[in-house]
Amino acid sequence: MDRPPFFVTGTDTEIGKTFIAAALLTGARARGLRCAAVKPVAAGCELRDGRLVNEDALALLGASDAPFDYDTMNPVALEPAIAPHVAAARAGVRLRVDDLAEHCRRALGPREGFEAVARSGAGRFDFAVIEGAGGWLVPLNDTETLADLCVAVGARPVLVVGMRLGCLNHALLTAREIERAGLHLAGWVANDPGPRMPAFEENLATLEARLPAPRLGTVPYLGPGAEPRLAVPFLDLDVLLR
Repeated sequence: MDRPPFFVTGTDTEIGKTFIAAALLTGARARGLRCAAVKPVAAGCELRDGRLVNEDALALLGASDAPFDYDTMNPVALEPAIAPHVAAARAGVRLRVDDLAEHCRRALGPREGFEAVARSGAGRFDFAVIEGAGGWLVPLNDTETLADLCVAVGARPVLVVGMRLGCLNHALLTAREIERAGLHLAGWVANDPGPRMPAFEENLATLEARLPAPRLGTVPYLGPGAEPRLAVPFLDLDVLLR
């Protein structure tokens, strides 16, 4: 992979983070790029054929062309749809950033890390996505968060803003925390989870003026169960690929 992976995070849960991540992968594949995705931790899994699987992880698996099995895509699958660190504690699982970061490196690039891949151009994938769970500061344990995972992997954050009441505060706080972590926001997407919020255009303009990164696009509400390919025309992948 000749560029670091993108870490897709959101302003909240249930705001279309997976939908946008899958759309980015779908758009990149349409350009002939080799694409991969990993969802290191998923809470809210269901038992199928004797194993826990997550709908979001399956969607990412379907949107990428990496020859991953499910465990590579989603190494930690937790049944309750609650905060990952709480679900992990109930399941007797210890979530550690070092372990999750090492899994991402093994899946997406060689052990020497993404900087070495960028120098050599020897990566297996042209475009890769790591999807978080919920928002930027979701805890993994008593001291570590998903933000620490993004830092450890050396990924570039992409923020999905769920355009609903409260999004201004959530988006600006998330952007501030990304900067505090020493990272630069690669871009953000305004996603309308429906129904459309009051003063949509005014809120969009406020985010445009205040977020320290380019807007990759504004994705309208496309209906329940919409396929990620329908969102591709609303996204500008060139911003991430430059």
